[in-house]
Amino acid sequence: MSKQIQAIRGMNDCLPTETALWQYVESTVRQVVASYGYQEIRTPIVESTDLFKRSIGEVTDIVEKEMYTFADRNSDSLTLRPEGTASVVRAGNEHGLLYNQQQRLWYMGQMFRHERPQKGRYRQFHQFGVEVFGLEGPDIDAEVILLSARLWKMFGITEHVTLEINSLGSAAARVAYKEQLVAFLKTKESALDEDSLRRLESNPLRVLDSKNPQVQAAIAGAPKLIDCLDEESAKHFQGLCERLDDLGIQYRVNPSLVRGLDYYNRTVFEWVTESLGAQGTVCAGGRYDGLVQQLGGKGTQGVGFAMGLERLVLMLQTLELDKNVESPVDVYITAMDESVELYARQISEMLRDGAPQLRIMNHCGGGNVKKQMKRADNSGARIALIIGQNEAEHQQVAVKYLRDQQAQQTVAKSELGEFITNIFAK
Repeated sequence: MSKQIQAIRGMNDCLPTETALWQYVESTVRQVVASYGYQEIRTPIVESTDLFKRSIGEVTDIVEKEMYTFADRNSDSLTLRPEGTASVVRAGNEHGLLYNQQQRLWYMGQMFRHERPQKGRYRQFHQFGVEVFGLEGPDIDAEVILLSARLWKMFGITEHVTLEINSLGSAAARVAYKEQLVAFLKTKESALDEDSLRRLESNPLRVLDSKNPQVQAAIAGAPKLIDCLDEESAKHFQGLCERLDDLGIQYRVNPSLVRGLDYYNRTVFEWVTESLGAQGTVCAGGRYDGLVQQLGGKGTQGVGFAMGLERLVLMLQTLELDKNVESPVDVYITAMDESVELYARQISEMLRDGAPQLRIMNHCGGGNVKKQMKRADNSGARIALIIGQNEAEHQQVAVKYLRDQQAQQTVAKSELGEFITNIFAK
């Protein structure tokens, strides 16, 4: 017997029992971004490796350890995209969407990182994000945060997430701050791990992003970037805080929040939760005003965020907020014997013509009444249409309510379309 082939570790199947929840999450996301006037952009899964090295930064875990990179037949180095922002900027530059223009965009799709798989962190995962270009004020920073907050409201998880914000200031402010930080970190070298020691020379801000408890304890007294902001960045951050206050968005200023990607400046933020254990970040983003030019375009401001959909799905399951997801079936049609099978099929096609929004399933495979009604109930349908010889002879259908305490009814075929439509209009 041949060995059974299984999915690659960290790359998971989404089974029919889970897809209804995923569709609910995806449709809610689409509804929210549409309500803010954002437009979808779709980019390839595979990009030039240089795109991510230049945008994310070579001294990052993603580039150093996690990217799926390979040489194609032309010996070009290609990479499965590990995140979405760089691809959106590349597409915007390539197609002339960014310079001297304002764009509010969103994307959703698969990303790939060769990480150690664990709950809420996978090697193939799905990410949703928004990217805004050509707007420099704190008002748009507030809008993208407000958009993310509306998502939590729609999913019913507002009370389970906390917003943390910080400012990374300008490039010049960070250079001055790095000198202070490096001087401090050199006094703590004995407590730093190998990664932190290497980053001490190449990218000291990333030491602040360390998840090593020993390193975190050692850097607890480090100087804070927010105390070294340039005047314009400080004013920008104050403007953001004032807008969030006015909009009723609660937040916590976290001076240690630097984000894991090199392209951020000024505003950075994360939505965190205690509902997912170690995987506490649900959504993260910020401003990246230099990235468009860094990737070959002309200077254009940018701000956005991204969230992993697996973590959002897991959070809804953990909080038992996945129970209200709609059933994939509205109407289940049974045929009591083979002689009425054609009539039952005609009924279903008639309903699909008249009410295409309804999800209708025909019973197949025969079986007695008990078996068919059990299948109808297991389908999650709200009603079952029961068709026997008597119903077929009199051009009728018996309607049985599966979720409501109502008596079974007999309805003429000619009136069935309107009858069913009225049930689902309630």
